[in-house]
Amino acid sequence: MTPHALKRSTLLALCACVLVAQSMVAAINLLIPQLSSSSLHPSHTEILWTVDAYVIAFAGLLVPAGALGDRYGRKGALLTGLALFAAGAGTSALAHSPALLIAGRGVSGAGAALITPATMSILMRLAAPEHRPRAMASWTLAIGLGGAAGNLGGGLVGQFLSWRALFAVMVPLAALLALAVAVTTPRTERAHANHLDPLGTLLLTAGLVAVLFGIIEGPTYGWTSARILGAFSAGAALVAGFTVHALRSRAPLFDPRVFASPRLRSAALGTATGFFGLFSLFYVNSQYLQEVKGFGAAVTGVAIMPLTVGMALVPKLATRWAGRPRPVIGGGLALIGLGLLGASTAGAGTPYWAYAGWLLVISAGTGLSMPALTLGVVSSLPAHQAGLGSGLGTSAREIGAALGVAVTGTILSSHPGLAHGMAPALRTVALLVLAATALVIAGYGGGKTRSVASGAERVLSRSVR
Repeated sequence: MTPHALKRSTLLALCACVLVAQSMVAAINLLIPQLSSSSLHPSHTEILWTVDAYVIAFAGLLVPAGALGDRYGRKGALLTGLALFAAGAGTSALAHSPALLIAGRGVSGAGAALITPATMSILMRLAAPEHRPRAMASWTLAIGLGGAAGNLGGGLVGQFLSWRALFAVMVPLAALLALAVAVTTPRTERAHANHLDPLGTLLLTAGLVAVLFGIIEGPTYGWTSARILGAFSAGAALVAGFTVHALRSRAPLFDPRVFASPRLRSAALGTATGFFGLFSLFYVNSQYLQEVKGFGAAVTGVAIMPLTVGMALVPKLATRWAGRPRPVIGGGLALIGLGLLGASTAGAGTPYWAYAGWLLVISAGTGLSMPALTLGVVSSLPAHQAGLGSGLGTSAREIGAALGVAVTGTILSSHPGLAHGMAPALRTVALLVLAATALVIAGYGGGKTRSVASGAERVLSRSVR
């Protein structure tokens, strides 16, 4: 295979895959009213698990799924992920009980965990170094568009079709994407030196799942309840166990010492921070537009489209400053925080155009910061572990998103209604985003971006001697 042979058709196919996988995180939220009154008669807990099963499987399996693709083939992992995604969607579409619906969501989430790191890893392997910032900008745009497309698709289905239609349409769509990948995407060189590390994989996956469970279910059971404290304690113990195991193993899933790099820690924190703010907005947006402004489900899906404008246009400008990530990332995250502060002023009497203006600010911040953050995480590991790096970055993204929803939901639950709770919730999230931005900027001190990757190479090379 000719190196650095990224074609436009390959880029479009890979970005379409990650867009569809990300869309199913948000789409289900607008179908909750219809699901609640459906013939399945799900309980409140079963509704929560219908929403959360996808996210928990997706985020919990990202790191080992990325390593699996690096070791056994990224294209094969992507095609397998699309098959699992379709199988889960088909199961959900035909579900005759809440348990089967939840199981289908979990299978689709596992498929998404294979899809997402494989797409980024292939891009990193095919794109020439000077073209990687642009490729990462396109990939990051697809992630953002996936969230917006999920809101739009969920709104349209919720107003005009049955909830089953959302899952049913994913089956032929996944098949079409698999055909596009098979035709357009070449196979990349496998990293035969990588090892799956079954014990490390089990410890890390279980730890991430436990932490995610605690974050997602915290607002429901209470942050100080025995169940949630137990989940966080178990997660911390399992992740600590993974760290001890990885430091002693001759062939770990990945070497935890890569986090000694301040820039890698900052890139992961910045990624989580951006999606913390973005998904806080997603959580209140549909409720604000429907309950406060009186919009229908379909109009609500359309009304969030201003978020795609900055995500589509700003990354093209940001790639010009790819060599100066500190001001790009700091400025972008600051815009997200300031946009959330502005959105917190919206009320029943606020014109939609004013609210949309704050969406554009948040969108511009996302488009400015996320490509550089994504590249920062992935380039912090050696090139042959691009899938693993993608898994780490996307895990940070999903954990940040889950925290954004959890913190926002907790604050809203302490107020009599959305009209009273939206402003303090978004203000709190905005201030946390701005505080975290300061930490990210500090971590992105002097030095070149390339030094992070070379440092990771040195750490990993020492670990296998």
